[in-house]
Amino acid sequence: MTRKHALLRKIETGTVASVIAALMVAGATVGYVSSSSAATSEPTKALSAPANAAMPSGFSKIVEQVGPAVVSIVVTEKAEQVSAEGPQGGPQLPEGMQDYLERFFGHDWQKRFDNGNNGDNPRWKPMPRRPQMGAGSGFIIDKDGYIVTNNHVAGNASSIKVTLQDGNEYDAKLIGADKLTDLALIKIDADKPLPYVAFSKEKAPKVGDWVVTIGNPFGLGNTVTAGIISAHHRQIGEGPYDDFIQIDAPINKGNSGGPAFNTKGEVIGINTAIFSPTGGSVGIGFAIPAASASKIVAKLKENGRVERGWLGVEIQPVNNGIAEGLGLDKPEGAIVARVIPDGPADKAGVKSGDVILSVNGEEVTPKRGLPSLVAAVSPGEKAKFQVLRNGKEKEMSISLGTREEQKQVAALTSKGEKSAFGMKLSRLDPQTREHFGLDSDAKGVVITDIDPNSDAAAKGLEVGDVIVQASGKSVDTPADIEKSIAAAKDSHRKAVLLLVRKENQQRYVALPVRKA
Repeated sequence: MTRKHALLRKIETGTVASVIAALMVAGATVGYVSSSSAATSEPTKALSAPANAAMPSGFSKIVEQVGPAVVSIVVTEKAEQVSAEGPQGGPQLPEGMQDYLERFFGHDWQKRFDNGNNGDNPRWKPMPRRPQMGAGSGFIIDKDGYIVTNNHVAGNASSIKVTLQDGNEYDAKLIGADKLTDLALIKIDADKPLPYVAFSKEKAPKVGDWVVTIGNPFGLGNTVTAGIISAHHRQIGEGPYDDFIQIDAPINKGNSGGPAFNTKGEVIGINTAIFSPTGGSVGIGFAIPAASASKIVAKLKENGRVERGWLGVEIQPVNNGIAEGLGLDKPEGAIVARVIPDGPADKAGVKSGDVILSVNGEEVTPKRGLPSLVAAVSPGEKAKFQVLRNGKEKEMSISLGTREEQKQVAALTSKGEKSAFGMKLSRLDPQTREHFGLDSDAKGVVITDIDPNSDAAAKGLEVGDVIVQASGKSVDTPADIEKSIAAAKDSHRKAVLLLVRKENQQRYVALPVRKA
């Protein structure tokens, strides 16, 4: 998550909330020249939108229809329990000073001011945190009072108050929340059936479609804005399942969790975040698509939590450089950088260097990544994976685990001695292992020096990184790297694909042979 998004979340609830999206009116018909007319004697004709694509005269009927189902939410967040005396006793900061320091220097402010005494006995002790107040929006999805909102609005609340459009106020309870998609389901108990709205069943709205949003900016109550869908499949660093609709609108804090409607009055998204250099609206907002949100909400309603399929691999997208290193005609799929021992993929025979092309027939693309495809499969179910290994495709059937089963695995590392790609490499021996803090079971060759102007440095390689494989083969000495370079030249490949380990993560790096 970028610093800008993190800041916005803190502004809204006082600790973790974000400013959210609504949509700004925009629309124009753009004509362009058809290239097919150049080969005929007919005059060039500009294409245009159909005659019935006129701008709507207003959204009042939609607002009258769906407005009563949109609610305002006020929460009291759980306070962090801190001893009044602080650990080991000692002086406390004056009231309000801790919030001031955290605002300008971050949560690790003590490292800047404690003169090195920031271990178990820091010089300054934090004050006990007071409960934080926050506000957001939500919408009722059935007559019994189930309400959808954001996890960052209600997921950490000790108390939740919901106010309907008619002014009636209710206490709500949290049914379930999902941090990875920032969704939460709460419920109120009323003595009458409540007005509600439904998720759109369309797979996805089209870019340029009209959108109407209703929310609770600054605690003002139901406020309507309108605009269009600006883009699909936006990734903003919120987590492994980023897949947002981008909408244009003036949006402000308090809109989090509010609905975005189509012109039929159906919910097409849940407003969740904005991009803003200033903290105010600049017309770039993000909403969770109804197609995915409706499935998550159904699981929260049934179980109070969400279980996702888990494959047990570390992956990265296949870019142009990696495709060249693998000898592929084009980038496609996701390459397996590491297989987690005893995970579902390991048990099924998946290997580092395999390229996963599809899951249950759905292609792995930048817009539909492997984590999302795997998460859509229930734990325990078998999924069919199309895998590319050594230039040949094969199908693998893998029974998935649950995401909570992920295990911490010991880091791999390695070492050797010579130069390649602007790097000095060294074998692993007791001295180099100790110097670079590598485990005794680490394998490969370690980078001992690197030219800052080299391709390797440009790709993010650093001293202490360990090269585990080159061109799909394990390496034990720097000479193994040289052999892989020679083999790549003989086979007319443009790059050598290295598997590199940094701390406890592995990734593939393609380095061009021509500059080796």
